[in-house]
Amino acid sequence: MSAVVRDGDGFIVDAALLSRAFGIPVEAVRQMMRDGRITSRCEAGMDEDAGRWRLTFLHDGRTCRLTVDGAGEILKQSTFSASRRTG
Repeated sequence: MSAVVRDGDGFIVDAALLSRAFGIPVEAVRQMMRDGRITSRCEAGMDEDAGRWRLTFLHDGRTCRLTVDGAGEILKQSTFSASRRTG
């Protein structure tokens, strides 16, 4: 399987990709996705970004962000620390 696959209006991301990004075992990624400790957001590009999507995954103060095309090909990937929002 490719790391990212189109699934209707959304995408399926291989747990191994998130495992590497967050430094946790694949099975832990799956469990944390199920119980909400890893959250995600899918945003469709507009205007000059039409045909691209931004997939964002958050876990324990870290963010993994993927920019993908309509076929799920990863165009850009980054992982970084994210400050927690308050208020």
